[in-house]
Amino acid sequence: MGTTELKSIGRAIPVLLTWVLGLITVAASFAGRYDPATSFYMPALGLLIPVLLLMNLLVLVCWLFGRRRRWAVVSLVAILCNWNFVAAVFQINFTDGIPATHATSTTPDGYLKVATYNVQGFGSEITGYSAKKLAAYLRDQGTDILCFQEFAANQYYPMDSLRRVFAHWEYALLSGDSLKGTLPIALFSRYPLTGARFIRYDGSVNCSLQCDVVLGTDTLRLLNNHLQTTAFNQNKRRWAREMATDDTRREARAVQSAIGTLHDNFLKRARQTRELCRLVEESRYPVVLCGDLNSLPDSYTYRQLHALLEDGFRTAGQGYMYTYRYFKRLMRIDYIFHSASLEGCRYYSPNMELCSDHNPVLMELKYR
Repeated sequence: MGTTELKSIGRAIPVLLTWVLGLITVAASFAGRYDPATSFYMPALGLLIPVLLLMNLLVLVCWLFGRRRRWAVVSLVAILCNWNFVAAVFQINFTDGIPATHATSTTPDGYLKVATYNVQGFGSEITGYSAKKLAAYLRDQGTDILCFQEFAANQYYPMDSLRRVFAHWEYALLSGDSLKGTLPIALFSRYPLTGARFIRYDGSVNCSLQCDVVLGTDTLRLLNNHLQTTAFNQNKRRWAREMATDDTRREARAVQSAIGTLHDNFLKRARQTRELCRLVEESRYPVVLCGDLNSLPDSYTYRQLHALLEDGFRTAGQGYMYTYRYFKRLMRIDYIFHSASLEGCRYYSPNMELCSDHNPVLMELKYR
């Protein structure tokens, strides 16, 4: 093979790799359209979208600074095909937020401030430091309703102590003994709560809470949720150990176990999502739906909910949004959705290095 042929191959390989990456990225953009019950691989492909988009962005920049700039179009098209995902993690909004004179005290009439946070059992701390720090922050932010997932006490800092920390919010709903065997959730509110209903999901330790918030002459329906996890973090070390062995059978079993676990949890989350959609459709009040959904934007869960409700970040957020503090901060899995009749004023997620691997999400809404 001559020098000319080698140069031709060398020039063709980057183009080929660009096309392969672009096509995979375009295919991933359709992942959320597939019910996990009908597709085995597409939901898993959707998990790769943040990495695929970053790779396409890098390739795009490389082509633009090279001589063959025309090939940058391939990466650009792949990114644009995932525009729904991009718009769900990056926004430029010019919302005003709650009037400044009330923003750090109490919300004015017609406004509501909601927070959601997977607190991960407050890190099993014995002093309640994270809980106290969080309560002070949310109080200073003028937050009216707090939705927590994995709201667990421990033998050193029991539930009554946690309840006192959040005493500023007079009304509370705690799953506690009513949902034994599930990851506990909780809701605290400055406004009266009625019609409380805890929702258990078959074959899952996750759950939801539905209630109505009475705001004077107005009422909102609130859904606090913790949907099925992917179980990747819980199993990654075991899978890694098995795949690092020289035993090809064990490696194959580890791969099959990983894929099977992911798919089973996709199926569970899809069933839970359909139940939430039913509750939203049956509600006679405007809905605020929030929590740790364990789903990326453009996933099946996100698409189903976004078809019925507005994504708070898209209506009132600014800049780049992530809520999971690990995995290079590429994952947005905690959300606040709302009915179109509610107006988003501000949406943000402060980076709080407390007890959890998540960040809290806060949203200001106008309901009247």
